[in-house]
Amino acid sequence: MSTAKTPKMSVTATMGGRERRKLQHQALSRLQLLDAAETVFGQKGFHETTLKEIAELAEFSVGSVYSFFESKDDLFRQIFVRRGDEFMPLIRELLASKRTPLEQLHDLVDFEVGYFRAHPRFGRLFLTFSSASLQSSDRLADDVMMGNFEETMTLQAEMFRRGQSAEQLIAGDPWVLARLLSGLMASYQALDPLVMSDEPDQVERLSLVDFHRIVDRTFAR
Repeated sequence: MSTAKTPKMSVTATMGGRERRKLQHQALSRLQLLDAAETVFGQKGFHETTLKEIAELAEFSVGSVYSFFESKDDLFRQIFVRRGDEFMPLIRELLASKRTPLEQLHDLVDFEVGYFRAHPRFGRLFLTFSSASLQSSDRLADDVMMGNFEETMTLQAEMFRRGQSAEQLIAGDPWVLARLLSGLMASYQALDPLVMSDEPDQVERLSLVDFHRIVDRTFAR
C-alpha cells in the first residue's frame, strides 16, 4: 500500500465561492478606504482630517471604517505600510541589479520620480508629512516610515560605495551622499506639478532630462 502523503491544500483552496468573494470584497473595500485616506490626509493634514470625511469619500459608513482599522492613527499608518510594501521590494531589486552604480543612480531617479507620478496622492502625503514625522517623536514618527527610510538610505549608501570603488561616483562619506541625494530628490518631487497639482496638462517646471543632468553633475565622477 502506498505511503505517499496527500498534499495539504491551502486555506483559500478549501474555501467555497462565497467565502472567497467575501474576502475579495473586504480587500477591495480596504483599498478604497486607503485611497480615500491618502487623498483627504494629503489635502487637510492629519489633525484636521476626520474619519467621517474619509468614509464619505470612499462611500462607506464610519462604522465600516472601524471594521478595517482600529483608529485614525492606524488608518494613517496603514497608508505607509501599504505603499512601503510596494515600494521597498522594487528599490531593493533595482539596487541589486547587475547595472553599474552610475546606471543604478539614474535608474533610482527614474523609479522614485515615476512612483510618485503614478501615485500622486500618496506622493503629496509623503512629501507633506514624512520630513516632519522623521524629525519628531509624535504619532507620525512611525516605525514603518522610519524603518523604510533607514533601509533606503543604507541601500543608497551601498550604491555610492560601489560607485566609488568603480571610480564612477564622487568621493565622500557614502551615508552623507545618500542623504544629499534623498534631499535633492525630495526637492524636485515637491515642485513636480505632475505630483503636486490636480490641474490637467501640467508641464514639468524642470524636465526630468534636465534633472538627470543635475544629478550626473553632482554625483558622477
